[in-house]
Amino acid sequence: MMQPRTTSLAAGEPKYGDILLDGVWRNNPTFVQVLGLCPLMAVTTSATNGLGIGVLTMMVMAGSNLIVSLLRKVTPNQIRIPIFISIIAFLVTLLDLTMNAWMHDLHKVLGLFIPLIVANCAPLGRAEAFAMKNKPLAAMLDGIATGIGFTIGVTSVGAVREILGSGTLFSGASLLLGPHFKFMEMTILPGYHGFLLMLLPPGGFVVMGLLLALGRLRRALIAKYVTARRTPVATTATA
Repeated sequence: MMQPRTTSLAAGEPKYGDILLDGVWRNNPTFVQVLGLCPLMAVTTSATNGLGIGVLTMMVMAGSNLIVSLLRKVTPNQIRIPIFISIIAFLVTLLDLTMNAWMHDLHKVLGLFIPLIVANCAPLGRAEAFAMKNKPLAAMLDGIATGIGFTIGVTSVGAVREILGSGTLFSGASLLLGPHFKFMEMTILPGYHGFLLMLLPPGGFVVMGLLLALGRLRRALIAKYVTARRTPVATTATA
């Protein structure tokens, strides 16, 4: 007699694979939910800046989801939002001070936008929608997955803006990742004089709109292909 397959989660809880897939792809906070547009438009003048703010946001989301889940049974429902914001603000302040001490050059670049992670609706939204209703491990995994999805989004936008705006890619990566990662700093368009609009906030809206349009076009083409494969081909009888 075959034994039923067991899972690491209790019945009724989301599966870890679904949590990862939702956060990174199916429910991506940048390209699906279109959240966190403030850092997206202001910081993503380079892929390095996007990667930096994305990783910081991921760390905050993982930590805040974990703490919210641990405290979910003792958190009064009436004041849960102020509690969530206080937890996120504490983690952001801790990261801000740590970066100022150990990664000062990158801290000067990201500057104001590190504290603005508190105002990013993605961490608060996941704390309210997921962490408050699930166990700590699943909640922390959701924060990591959603943070990875956000990092992919802001890094992608930053890469496109940097290439079109200055002809480089991952400029200043050694400031973020250390001198051993200087090989990531590339000149994609030698002799390129730059396109200033791409380095200004309006350029962020232009690139974001183009990427969203490409994403919708891709989904439409996939849906059309799947529909065509499932539609039986009409045949005519021949005498």
